[in-house]
Amino acid sequence: MIMKNFALFSLFVLCALWADAQEPASYVNPFIGTTNYGATYPGAVMPHGMVSVVPFNVTPHKGNEYSNTDSWCSNPYVYNNEWMTGFTHVNLSGVGCPDLGSIIVMPTTGELNVDVNEYGTTISDEKARPGYYSTKLNRYNILAEVTATMRSGISRFTFPEGKANILIDLGHGLTNESGAHIKRVSDNEIEGYKLMGTFCYSPQSVMPVYFVVRIKRDNMQSGYWKFQDKLPGARHNWSSTSDTYKLYKRYNKELSGEKIGTYFSFDATEGEQVEVQVGVSYVSIENARENLDAEQTNLSFEQIKKQAYVTWNDELKVIEVEGGTYDDKVKFYSALYHLLLHPNILQDVNGQYPAMESDAILSLDNQDRYTVFSLWDTYRTVHPLISLLYPEKQLDMVRTMVDMYKESGWLPKWEIYGREAHVMEGDPALIVIADTYRRGLTDFEVETAYEAMLKHANTVDNHFLRHDNDFYLENHYIPFLKDYDNSVSQALELYVADYNLALMASEMGDKTTYKKAMQRSLGYRNYFDKEFKLLRPVTEEGKFMEGFDPVQGENFEPVHGFHEGTSWQYSFAVPHDVKGLMRLMGGKNKFVQQLNKCFKDSLFDMSNEPDMGYPYLFNYSSGDEWRTQKQVHDCINRYYKNSPDGLPGNDDTGTLSAWLIYSMMGIYPVCPGDMNYTLSSPVFDKVTIHLNKEIYKKEKIIIEADRKSVNDIYIKGIEINGSPYNRYFISHKDLIELGHIKYKLGAAPKQ
Repeated sequence: MIMKNFALFSLFVLCALWADAQEPASYVNPFIGTTNYGATYPGAVMPHGMVSVVPFNVTPHKGNEYSNTDSWCSNPYVYNNEWMTGFTHVNLSGVGCPDLGSIIVMPTTGELNVDVNEYGTTISDEKARPGYYSTKLNRYNILAEVTATMRSGISRFTFPEGKANILIDLGHGLTNESGAHIKRVSDNEIEGYKLMGTFCYSPQSVMPVYFVVRIKRDNMQSGYWKFQDKLPGARHNWSSTSDTYKLYKRYNKELSGEKIGTYFSFDATEGEQVEVQVGVSYVSIENARENLDAEQTNLSFEQIKKQAYVTWNDELKVIEVEGGTYDDKVKFYSALYHLLLHPNILQDVNGQYPAMESDAILSLDNQDRYTVFSLWDTYRTVHPLISLLYPEKQLDMVRTMVDMYKESGWLPKWEIYGREAHVMEGDPALIVIADTYRRGLTDFEVETAYEAMLKHANTVDNHFLRHDNDFYLENHYIPFLKDYDNSVSQALELYVADYNLALMASEMGDKTTYKKAMQRSLGYRNYFDKEFKLLRPVTEEGKFMEGFDPVQGENFEPVHGFHEGTSWQYSFAVPHDVKGLMRLMGGKNKFVQQLNKCFKDSLFDMSNEPDMGYPYLFNYSSGDEWRTQKQVHDCINRYYKNSPDGLPGNDDTGTLSAWLIYSMMGIYPVCPGDMNYTLSSPVFDKVTIHLNKEIYKKEKIIIEADRKSVNDIYIKGIEINGSPYNRYFISHKDLIELGHIKYKLGAAPKQ
């Protein structure tokens, strides 16, 4: 368990090592990424869990020094905010836009107050481990503990003696949608739904989340509240805790509205523990109750907490590491933990789930239905890594994507709970499907998947996936237009997608599509400007855009040609044709010079996906591989830490964490679809990857490093299964089948 009070951290570390010496879960620090816009959270969640119980501390508070600022925030928890207003039960990890962060449960003491601007509290003594979180609510002297199952959460509140309250707030959260409904079922149970969505301000990505809340206590008074302004001069007979919240103390039926909630009040004895159970479903209230009953009946809080920890530990055991520092292990296993949060399951215990882009309710057996596909981010690292470590999960993810096509007519781009948000560029589903298939994971509806890929590539009027596709199909680039400023970044994503389409066409024996798609994938050459040796927007007439500034966009200002980045952060983003780019730049020396400038002049952004593979590109220049080793270790040490600011930016549903996992192991897939990993020096002395024997037919991969000092990061020699190896690339097939890489490392680069 990780304590937020890092003054006690060293002593705690020793205790943790004695108690959990070899358990991977004991190294996880859920606070990593909770500042510096990492957008992660320290709450309780299961691997790929539908429910996460998270402290909500980003609500502004009038006149309180601990309040969050009014600035935009995409996560329910920020490490340095000490003012919290409850525990949310549906959340997103590492995303760049706000949504969910709702169904908030808050315990208080004293007189009932339902005004969110007034009932919050500072917190202290925070502790977190996989599947568990606890803190002290200072204002109320309440110990709050939370844990979770796959589809439900449970909170345990330890109260002091006196008046006590439990608030269920449906009016606040991170979602851009409003509106909720509550119905009292019994003296200690409510049910209802909350409207969610409009992720990244996409107006159509709206969905309800259904819930059942059950408080394990009798003899409580209860009622509703609703936000309602008092009109000047009007007379009111209702009770109110403030100028804006109306209490319903006698009305016990149903309530609907935007800022509504329900409360339960009682007289607590000293040290009394009250548990609050929350079941969730995206199908119906009945399913939410069934999920809760199926996953919590006859289980105590401690049993659920232990079950969550054991499940996490078993999942994390897929990789064993030896050597390295304690902080190295914490960074590594925390990254693996973050990798396993999304995509998360969508189906209920009875197999039902909401169909993609419709109101239909479908059902499945013996398969997980996944949701939250941030594919522009995750195609680069997350899905290739899941294919290696958890291939059975990756197969279900691809099956889910194909089913989404069958249900809606399109593969997902940025899907969230059965709705398409149309966020970011390109056509990333094609990349994930081709990459998965080529890794030998072929047990899905391949013909249907390929049909969908062709539809995506050839449809000219789908403005959400391939805008300007008619021009692109003919000219192999997207022109710069005054009212559209992401032309180059959009085209670069399509080039990688078309490269993967070509690879898939080859697998399918479709020679015509292979030739056309491969030709399109090389269209980046249209953008190459010999003067700057960078990519530059091009007009419809084939001329370079005037007023080009290659560093415009480094502060997220509006950019001509590039989305959330500069030309420098996109100009090497042609992983499928690095050698071709090298020739355009005038050969390997000029290529290396230009790439080196990117790092030397701080033009590289570790948090930006298009350039996250840059450190590995030196491996394409014979004799310069040591630069990759230097830059990779520099990135690991500079941008990743065992601290709340331990991620360089939005984790993007595990994308940055997956980069770290690969890099600390010493392998990296520069281009999804291309079955070659490029090599660098590992951080650990030994890495053992346990393979799924039913799929890969092998038990494990071992990566070893022979070094005298932790500063020995440069490769002096490589052996594969005991034989000398003189390349810095290894195929996926050879990695699986040969299974043993050994590095000889030294302090000075091999030149």
